[in-house]
Parts: sequence; C-alpha cells; structure tokens
Amino acid sequence: MMQIFHSINEHDFVQGSAITIGNFDGVHLGHQALIRRTLEVSRLEGLTPIVMTFWPHPRQVLSPHRGHCPLTTREERFTLMQSLGVTHVIELPFTPKLAAMEAATFVRDMLVPLRLRHLVVGYDFTLGHNRGGTARVLGELGALLGFAVEQLSAVPAGGMVVSSTTLRKLIAEGDVARAATLLGRWHGFTGEVLHGDGRGAGLGFPTANQRQPDVLLPAEGVYATRATVEGGVMPAVTSVGRKPTFGENALGVESFLLEGGRDLYGCPMRLEFVNRLRGERRFASVEELKRQIAVDVRDARRLLGLSQQAEACL
Repeated sequence: MMQIFHSINEHDFVQGSAITIGNFDGVHLGHQALIRRTLEVSRLEGLTPIVMTFWPHPRQVLSPHRGHCPLTTREERFTLMQSLGVTHVIELPFTPKLAAMEAATFVRDMLVPLRLRHLVVGYDFTLGHNRGGTARVLGELGALLGFAVEQLSAVPAGGMVVSSTTLRKLIAEGDVARAATLLGRWHGFTGEVLHGDGRGAGLGFPTANQRQPDVLLPAEGVYATRATVEGGVMPAVTSVGRKPTFGENALGVESFLLEGGRDLYGCPMRLEFVNRLRGERRFASVEELKRQIAVDVRDARRLLGLSQQAEACL
C-alpha cells in the first residue's frame, strides 16, 4: 500500500532512503525510468524508496497568469506511481517560499533529514532558486553530506526525447498517437457521462457527453478513442470541439460508442485518445455531416483494430 506524506516530519526513515524528485506530471516513460531506478537502488542497498513531488504544480504558483493544464490529475498520478511499485510519496506543498529556497538549503533542510543515501535525477534536472542545483552541484553537496547522486540519461522514444514539454506539444497539436509512444499508454481522462443536447441521437449517432476535464485535451477535432465503463472497453469516435455546423457552441467532448446501446448517464467513463481522424470543420448540411460521421466510424474501426496490436508495445 502506497503511503503519501505532506511533510518530511511525518515518517522517520531510519534505514536511510533513496529519493527521486520531480513534478512527475504524466508519469511518462522518463519518469518511469527514474522511479524504477530508485526502486532498484533501494532493493540493492537496503533503503526506503521515496518519490518526492510537489502540489500544486510549480507553474501554477510561479506563473498563474499563463495557466497550466496538467497531463494527469493528481489522483491519476498517484495511481500510476502505485502501479509501478512506489511505496512512499512525499508531496510537498509548493509555495513561493519553497521556490525561493537555494539548492543547498533545500538539500540540508528537506533531504538530509530523510537520511538520504542515494539521489536519482533526470538528464535535465535542476533544483532550487534560479535552477542552481544542477547534478554537478548536487554531487558536490552529496560528497559533503553523505549521499550519492545518480543522473540518468535522456529516454528516447519514437525518435524523440521523452519530456512533459514535448508531450504537451504533441497533444496540443492532436498527435495523440506519437504522444502515446512517450507516455507508454494512451492519453486520456475520466469523467461522468452527462446528458447532451440530443443532436447525436437525431443524426443516428447517439453520443456519451463529458465535461471538459482538468487535464490537457488534444486539439479540436475527431479521434478514434477507447471508452472504458464499468471495466468494459469499447471502441468509440470522439469529437473534441464546438459543433460549428450548428452555430456557436462551448467546447465539448462527445463520444459515439461503436458497440453502444446502454444507458450510461451518470457513469464514470475513462476516455483514451488513440489516433486523430480529422480536424473539426463546418459542414454545409446535416446530411453532409452524417456522411462524414459514417466515414469517421469506418476509419475508427480500422485504426482501433490496429491499436490492439500496438497496445502490446506500449
């Protein structure tokens, strides 16, 4: 069972600890490498493995005017960590005071009391005010204070270096297929199925509607997706957009389940984006829209059939 602490004083790690530090937004393949190495070091050296992270995301504190949409919710992040075998998480409240802390002060005040013996960091990791705590600086501090610093190399995937920044760019552009190669899974979210305006049913394609989530949505358009409800996985076609054929509308997410037929209102549904079918556009008539949806359904069936093979590689 994974334990989550919000202060370094909530547990006494008497046997010493191995720690990895980061925001871990997305828990992508790079994050997974850090976590797995920390767990491995802990087994080899008889240490307690700790994942140290922060909430809220530093960008939400330091640049609130710019906005920041995470790749995963806080709850999903913890679920993914636990699935990797993480047993101890220290989630520190991120504040301007913490952001202003020099690297040496952070190490002495926040890490040394945890009896740190081995610190695992990523290829581009820095710590502390003005990003002064580089791997070299941390190594020098470790030599003085009794811990080793291990910096992992960048993790490549799909011809790219895995990073949250790259993932955000891919998802924002609608390239959910390439994003999946960096995440090691399909990008998605979970939300309750709501009543919509009934237009989908009127077109012959009834949809399951969901609120705009608190995670990054892919670019407006139509996607081949997978919908999971009550443990069952169903292929679907999902529109992320504003229904321009019917005038001005708020951004919405609606999915036509290819093997539907059930009343899902009120049910939580996990939606995963597998591939982009097309961008959103306004149609000259409802009949033209219906013909295009039929094409979308055909294309989604083909892509989702292929995705079952690809999933084994994720």
